[in-house]
Amino acid sequence: MTASPGRTIGIVIGAIAILGVGAYAPAMLLGPLPEVEVVAAAPPAAEPPAPLALPGDGASAVARVGETPAVLATAGDAEPLPIGAAAKLVTVLVTSEALSLPVDAAGAELTIGPQDYTEYLQAEKEGTRTLPVSPGDRWSQRDVTRAVLLASSNNHADTLARWAFGSVDAYVDRANGWLEAHDFETLRVADATGLSGDSVGTAEEVARLAALALAQPAISSIVDGVQVTGERNIPHVADHAADDGLDALVRGFTDEAGLVFVGRAPLGSADGADDFVVAFVRMPDYETLDPAIAALVQSVGAAAAPLPVIVEGSSYGEARAPWGERSALLATGSREAEAWGAEPGPPTLDVAPFTTAPAGRNVGEVAIDVAGATLSSSVALESAIGDPGPMWRLLNPAAIVGAFIESQQSR
Repeated sequence: MTASPGRTIGIVIGAIAILGVGAYAPAMLLGPLPEVEVVAAAPPAAEPPAPLALPGDGASAVARVGETPAVLATAGDAEPLPIGAAAKLVTVLVTSEALSLPVDAAGAELTIGPQDYTEYLQAEKEGTRTLPVSPGDRWSQRDVTRAVLLASSNNHADTLARWAFGSVDAYVDRANGWLEAHDFETLRVADATGLSGDSVGTAEEVARLAALALAQPAISSIVDGVQVTGERNIPHVADHAADDGLDALVRGFTDEAGLVFVGRAPLGSADGADDFVVAFVRMPDYETLDPAIAALVQSVGAAAAPLPVIVEGSSYGEARAPWGERSALLATGSREAEAWGAEPGPPTLDVAPFTTAPAGRNVGEVAIDVAGATLSSSVALESAIGDPGPMWRLLNPAAIVGAFIESQQSR
């Protein structure tokens, strides 16, 4: 008997339905699951880093010694001010670059000429710091540099600048070009001595300048008191605050700059610890400067204490599965930094895509920027993210199909 058209259509629809049901269940039960969502969490509360103590008077700054100095703290007036004797650090840096100052030798020799002697007599008459010279005297480059640094000799600063560049005016042009090339925005010199009120800069720039100077082995060896054969006996009139553990680089006073002091000390007590430099500009008197130095040195120990940045076992985010399971993302290790007052940035989570994973599995990392460095730790699941089971799969076809399409597109 021939089937009617209606019966034929019914058989076809029934067959499709049966096949659809037969295909649907396996597809939902065996299809890929959607990935979990990762949500960052606020970092655990931490004690703020201890500050470095600096005074409100004048202007001051602390920097880490190095070829790329890191400024650690500033206080007081942030505007450019006359820098007084700190200008001699520019003189020493720029001339040593031009004439290659040796580390453990006397270096080239210069002869004191009539202009050097005349300027010495004039400086002595004006009551500024000098060291005696006579026409025909022969000085090594290292001794002239030592006289500029240790004795803050103004006549030797002019002699050194003139010897290196032919004239003080030529030196000033070269020095200001050097400062601009080294990204000093406001620090500029009008002379080699700092007696001019037009030699100006911020305390932050003076600290950076001193850090650059001490990064040069030859200059550092002079501050360290390293002796070479035949060197002259030069008084260390800049020496101050040695009882507080500072090596003085600069100490001077002018009416425009006030009291200026630059010193160096270790950042920590461990062997090989980095050094820091502190610059004080326009301090009113020693009754203000000396307590400020003592307070700064006393604060270094607490400020040098390691700063917890990432804490092992702390949660830095959460993994959330579409079927309701959740797990905290815990740091697997602790990381610390000597931040010197720098606040850690926000945590950044980088988690590889996943759908299910057992408790304790490393699924990515957390990274935090602090004080110019990036510290990181892997993160692991606190609890398992398991398969949701057949009922959820059968009742959420859109999620399964979406995951399947995404998996095909990512191939």
